[in-house]
Amino acid sequence: MAARKRIIVAITGASGALYAKRLLEALVAADAEIFLIVSTIGRRLLHDELGMESGGALDPVTLAGTENHHITVLPYKDVGACIASGSFKCDAMVVIPCSVGTLARIANGIASHLIERAADVCLKEKRPLVLCVRETPLNKIHIRNMYRAADAGATVFPLIPAFYYRPASLNDMAREFAYRVLAHLGLPQPDAFHWKG
Repeated sequence: MAARKRIIVAITGASGALYAKRLLEALVAADAEIFLIVSTIGRRLLHDELGMESGGALDPVTLAGTENHHITVLPYKDVGACIASGSFKCDAMVVIPCSVGTLARIANGIASHLIERAADVCLKEKRPLVLCVRETPLNKIHIRNMYRAADAGATVFPLIPAFYYRPASLNDMAREFAYRVLAHLGLPQPDAFHWKG
């Protein structure tokens, strides 16, 4: 039996909480072990866009859509958490949505909180790091930071939905985007749309 994939997921304060929820649901369906970090502004995003309580402990069941999950929630400010060390083995990290502030800190090696530190570890250990950047329009600083992050080994994976499969809802768009991320990480997405030409 193959070992369960270990995936770090970070949620920051850029708009797009539904994308994060659908990604977590897809990872749970793929039987991944998930280490979840939510920034302070990410918590507000979950409240504003998904109606989740912003105070107290984060409820992973609400995000996973099921009680049957392998999600460990880690404190945003705990730079001593397990995932802050290169000796902790994980398969990939996804920041979704990724604010341009988080992008800037990752691209410039500033690791003052756990999200940036975990991303820094992925880069230095040559592990997949996917940054689902959410911003428009982009200024030259954003573009330079995307280049710096990509040059360091990250994959810049902007939150841009596709329409060729004719999504019927926002949920469809967010789910298909999550499947694209899973495909990029080599994880199963049996319900994903596949273009046949």
